[in-house]
Amino acid sequence: MLNEIIKFLLSNAKQYYTAVLIHISISITAVLISTAIAVPLGILCSKSSKILYPVMNFFNFLRIIPSLAILVLALPILGTGFTPALVALIILAVPPILINTYLGFKNITPSIIESAKGMGMGYRELLFKIQVPLAMSLIITGVRTSSVEVIASATLASYIGAGGLGDFIFTGLSMNDYTMLLVGGISVAILSVIAEMILFFLQQGITRYQRD
Repeated sequence: MLNEIIKFLLSNAKQYYTAVLIHISISITAVLISTAIAVPLGILCSKSSKILYPVMNFFNFLRIIPSLAILVLALPILGTGFTPALVALIILAVPPILINTYLGFKNITPSIIESAKGMGMGYRELLFKIQVPLAMSLIITGVRTSSVEVIASATLASYIGAGGLGDFIFTGLSMNDYTMLLVGGISVAILSVIAEMILFFLQQGITRYQRD
């Protein structure tokens, strides 16, 4: 089987390389946009209960809708290709980052905030020098969770013509080509592990001072 996989990769190198690039591109874009949406919302939720429940309930409601269903619903509005797949993945990725950002800020000891205010820190200084660094570990944990989910779910992008490694998986299934199926499935698993490792070491580096 290993020999068959190697032969397949050698004979389809260009197609495989393109699929990997598309898969990585859509996954990274979805995680970055989700982080840009979820972190500010998480901070706002930690500071206002009026915002907390509507925002959390809205994204949790969206999360229970299967990604494939979101893709189908997006088709009449956004058409096929990269954009509807990206929207579905963003909806999937926001909740873990949002929840972890909220918990990261809520778990900060109040006495630390009071001490910082007592030292004359303004809102921005308090936010960027105290709160964000202390919440960073949980925020990155949320990003790690979202990244793995997005990389796995990005295979569904193949259904609407967005490409990626899902092409190998679904084509392999339809043609009973287990070599193609394994190439797609193993590649997605490897990408998930690599993303997890990169973010783990990033988390360790950023939060190292908290353990000293």
